[in-house]
Amino acid sequence: GINAEYGELLMSKSKAKGKAKPKAKAKAAEEEEEVVVQKQQEEDKAADGPTPITKLKEFGIADVDIKKLIEANYHTVESIAFATKKSLMAAKITDKKADKLLLEASKLVPMGFSTATELRIQREQILNISTGSEQLDKILDGGIETGSITEIFGEFRTGKTQLCHHLCVTCQLGVSEGGAEGRALYIDTEGTFRPDRCLAIAERYELNGQDVLENIIYARAYNSDHQLQLLQQATKLMTEERFALLVVDSATALYRTDYSGRSELAARQMHLARFLRGLLRIADEFGVAVVITNQVVACPDAMMFGPTVKPIGGNIMAHAATTRLFLRKGQKDQRVCKIYDSPCLPEEEAVFAIASNGINDASAKDSDK
Repeated sequence: GINAEYGELLMSKSKAKGKAKPKAKAKAAEEEEEVVVQKQQEEDKAADGPTPITKLKEFGIADVDIKKLIEANYHTVESIAFATKKSLMAAKITDKKADKLLLEASKLVPMGFSTATELRIQREQILNISTGSEQLDKILDGGIETGSITEIFGEFRTGKTQLCHHLCVTCQLGVSEGGAEGRALYIDTEGTFRPDRCLAIAERYELNGQDVLENIIYARAYNSDHQLQLLQQATKLMTEERFALLVVDSATALYRTDYSGRSELAARQMHLARFLRGLLRIADEFGVAVVITNQVVACPDAMMFGPTVKPIGGNIMAHAATTRLFLRKGQKDQRVCKIYDSPCLPEEEAVFAIASNGINDASAKDSDK
């Protein structure tokens, strides 16, 4: 009897163990599948965005050198490839290591010649962010272009800040809806950003207001040096999350107060050039739409029918911006946007209006006046 009972006990344990094996195998298979999916998602994310600087470890770059580069605000392989040897050596990298860094980065980032056909195919992948006005989107060939700098200038109360608020919401929309499926980063130099405006615009597009606000990263700049520091922080943020838009409102306001007189003009323009170069680097590196607003100054020597105001910043600002938009006041609540300068868009105008739910088309009745 005891042997029989012991035999039955062994058989029952064996059966239980046999049943447990398929369950354990199934669980292991599920875990393995999750790892594969997660790895695939990471690879897809890396393919869409810039390459993390840690990738250079595979090419023999030491951890200590990568740490130095990160501390010097180099977070991607693209940032290394676009940098000069002099700037890398300023990060306490030796001459020989700087040459190796540039060589290895150039293998991962295409920087040579290509045909115009290849460039055209690349440009077809560029997204445009809707402004909220069909007429304005029409003259902009779909909206604000990603991967480049768009400057919006005009007098006060012409809709510069309102347009920036609207773009912070529409950049979060799907591509088919006129968005870029990314977050917005807002550097405010004049204290004019209002989250309530974004909530009203989000309601127009039937978006969750809280989610929209969470996807807008805001910072207030208090002087021109701080403005440049925030740009460096923005670079770090963009390596961690998917961003579609960077707004600086306004890019030049603090320079007008931090530098005064002709004696400081050269220093101001040099500092401004560094800031604009940083913006261009972000546009190239991360493919985001960079939108900056600019103030204007009166033209005392203007001709009778010529413009009475001009944007400040001089030639440095003019050469940095890819597209320049001039806003002016129209009749009643209307605003007029003119393409002031662009490498691919004709010099056209569009009339739009500012409403409680953001930027809209001006009514046909008002437009005909």
